[in-house]
Amino acid sequence: MSKLINAECDIWTYLQNCGKKIVMYGMGNGADKILDICEKKGIVISDFFASDGFVRGHMFHGKTVLSYSQIKEKYSDFIVLLSFATALPDVIEKIDSIASEHELYVPDVPVFGSTLFDTDFYKAHEDEFEKVYELLCDEESKKGYINVIKAKLTGSIEDLRASVCDKNEVYSKILRPQQYLTYADLGAYNGDTIRELAKYAPNLKKVYALEPDQRTFRKLSEYSSSENRFELECHNCAAWNRAETLFFDGSGNRNSNISGSEPTLSGKKAIKIEGRSLDDILGGSSVDYIKYDVEGSEFEALEGSSYTIKQFSPDMLVSLYHRSEDLFKLPLYVNKLGNYRLYLRRFAYYPAWDLNLYAIQK
Repeated sequence: MSKLINAECDIWTYLQNCGKKIVMYGMGNGADKILDICEKKGIVISDFFASDGFVRGHMFHGKTVLSYSQIKEKYSDFIVLLSFATALPDVIEKIDSIASEHELYVPDVPVFGSTLFDTDFYKAHEDEFEKVYELLCDEESKKGYINVIKAKLTGSIEDLRASVCDKNEVYSKILRPQQYLTYADLGAYNGDTIRELAKYAPNLKKVYALEPDQRTFRKLSEYSSSENRFELECHNCAAWNRAETLFFDGSGNRNSNISGSEPTLSGKKAIKIEGRSLDDILGGSSVDYIKYDVEGSEFEALEGSSYTIKQFSPDMLVSLYHRSEDLFKLPLYVNKLGNYRLYLRRFAYYPAWDLNLYAIQK
């Protein structure tokens, strides 16, 4: 696999030496992260622009936010860095339209953690990437794995477009929802992924749902009280590897995350939350399918499920996009826990989010 990936130059090295004006499309947390890396690497950002409906003459990092048309009037040749995440088809279409007119890249910055997925990182873990590639059990997974690594290194929008999968294909060709009687949703949010699975799992009897955010948990509880097709047991806690008091970003959005056992989060949003292992919650009961989408705490959540996994071999979905090391660390750990076929699938998203490992009992 390593011979298929040119890891000699990443997007950051290219931007340092391109000699072109560089502008950023979008604002917010993602833009802040990209801008911070650019500043550390001496990459100058000339301007910021937003979609027409978001241009109101406001400032971002000391510059007036422009429209795309204003950017085109100001510069004849420029590079666009996408600095927000989206899965919305109309927004993706707009991004693709800009990419057809100008050089556009989608920088990969970790959702959580500070480890940048660059050439040095890839080369330091090349052996681990090779091992995961060999573990993947079909060509679509292998191709997708290579495309994701390339996209993370180069910011290539072409690699992001490649190997995108439809959810119906996952439920019909990889997962076995008709066999699932019990389900554990780790990172249940407001119940959206429970409702999604229920469409494909007619025999579902019991669902364990873990959600740490209090406001979102209230929505999950409201859904639970109205669900009469199966028993829904909700826990306002974080999926972790042991019983422990943790600190949590209680901002109420899908990317709210755990900072660990120390209050490292800034501001008033850091709140205490109970961390529990799935093994403890199940108390020895079996489960047929587990979803791990816990905003950067997937490894700890897997550790906290190790007894259940070894004892009952449930099918699993494990998110692989929150931390740079997730792309090799989590598949290798799952492979140690049981006798599984490993698949990789990604749904349409800019950047390479919604990337999942599916572990299916052999």
